[in-house]
Amino acid sequence: MRVVAGRLRNQRLQAPPGEATRPTSERAREALFNILTNGRFRDLLPDATVADLFAGSGAVGIEALSRGAARALFVETDRAALTALRANIARLELADRAQVLAVDATRLPRAPAACRLVFLDPPYGQDLAGPALASARAGGWLAPDGVAAVQLHPKDRFAPPADMTVLADRRYGAARLVLLAQDAAEILTHDAQDGA
Repeated sequence: MRVVAGRLRNQRLQAPPGEATRPTSERAREALFNILTNGRFRDLLPDATVADLFAGSGAVGIEALSRGAARALFVETDRAALTALRANIARLELADRAQVLAVDATRLPRAPAACRLVFLDPPYGQDLAGPALASARAGGWLAPDGVAAVQLHPKDRFAPPADMTVLADRRYGAARLVLLAQDAAEILTHDAQDGA
């Protein structure tokens, strides 16, 4: 497993042993960041604070840092995953731009900072995406003009909150990726400007 693109491109990432954590594949990360660095989303990552919930090895948050995010908040509770995550942050010399919180993503504390991107990749089959997204929103983790990216198994149940706008809902192999916004007006304005 490695960083796909950006300043840290091709750097290897340590994955936690065992099957308790399922790292986001390089293909899924590449698909996510292809969306997030083009078109309507092109201004989302530069200098942003991002959150990687159910972080595992931290691959998504580290990918965001590699591609220009200023800071990443990593949320994880599994001990083996925390060990791998902290080792990746240390080896890639990201400690000054990363904060690890060993807390339950479905019961988040108040956010250290509002994030332009909140990525959620909960364990498949446990229906944790909805509760984690609700917790992130209640705790101020998602900035008003931010985007939540939720990765799910295609068979997982997930009903986007009625007061959020679904910006994209795509399938990549064994993963479904749903992008949502609390306030899509600013993001959708980019589409209108791009088409002008």
